Amino acid sequence: MSEAGARVRHRISNPVRGRLNAATLRAVDRYAHLLVGERKRALFADLPEQIVEIGPGTGANLRYYRPGTQLVAIEPNVHMHGPLRAAARRHGIELELRTATAERLALPDASADAVVSTLVLCTVPDPVAAVEEVWRVLRPGGRLLFLEHVRAGGGYGRLQRLTARPWHWLFEGCDVRRDTEGTIRAAGFSSVDVQRYRMRSAFLPINPQIVGTATR
Repeated sequence: MSEAGARVRHRISNPVRGRLNAATLRAVDRYAHLLVGERKRALFADLPEQIVEIGPGTGANLRYYRPGTQLVAIEPNVHMHGPLRAAARRHGIELELRTATAERLALPDASADAVVSTLVLCTVPDPVAAVEEVWRVLRPGGRLLFLEHVRAGGGYGRLQRLTARPWHWLFEGCDVRRDTEGTIRAAGFSSVDVQRYRMRSAFLPINPQIVGTATR
């Protein structure tokens, strides 16, 4: 097994962090909706009927999808699966749940019109491989829709450096200092549209964020 593969396996099988992160996402669901709900509504306004979402967690995004949406959910943390299924039933989403990883989607080439990633690329062990895998499964003209926190400078950058290690453990390997925009831009998409902003939340290390689309 490769080093990246070993890190993926460790993250999937860690029962302490897996349960903790699932419980945390459920606890902050309404707060997160207040913080970024309007941005997500705008981002997901014209999604197709069939979409792939990497790392949907406990289903925070499902409230923004049209009822009847056919969702292929790539979620390696099995402790998220129960709440995710419940959210799908609640919002009328047709759910196909796969215990896979963003680096290995196990989907055919050029098979998806849209892939969604929100606050996920901070966590995957190999974000470059994950974005390359998204590019692979998208059809020409297909879109990656993303909302992610990113590395910052100044005071936020210093705070991110100080909190990086405990944050990494608490939130399943989340890296608050990743250059996610750079990773997406380097992946070979035909166009990338990015908006940068500062979220106003109690979660200070992840307040610097980006939202946008990358088209294959």
